[in-house]
Amino acid sequence: MSTQLAILHVEDNQDNRILIRRLLQSDGYEVLEADSATQAMDMIQVHSPDLILMDINMPDIDGYTLTTRLKGLPETSRIPIIALTANVMKGDRERTLQAGCDGYIEKPIDVDNFLDVISRYVKR
Repeated sequence: MSTQLAILHVEDNQDNRILIRRLLQSDGYEVLEADSATQAMDMIQVHSPDLILMDINMPDIDGYTLTTRLKGLPETSRIPIIALTANVMKGDRERTLQAGCDGYIEKPIDVDNFLDVISRYVKR
């Protein structure tokens, strides 16, 4: 039996968390959720997610800053982080990658292709 992979979704919007949770759980992932960067840091201390989906626009600490912090810590630097964001203007993708994100998914997400994109970043 294979171990269930855990994905931490950092997102302050409850409706977005519900949609992503349903999609990921339907594909067999364990879903961890944080509604702020502070809560995400606390969760990462307890759980070791296989992937992090990072909202960029959050009320306490933005996703750019949190990603840069996580990539700078030895214990979290190897966890793939995918920006999941409504920031889709020219230069936004580049800014997320410069902050340390390994990938970039635009909101609203394409539900038909979302799980295929996720599978590129985690090994089952």
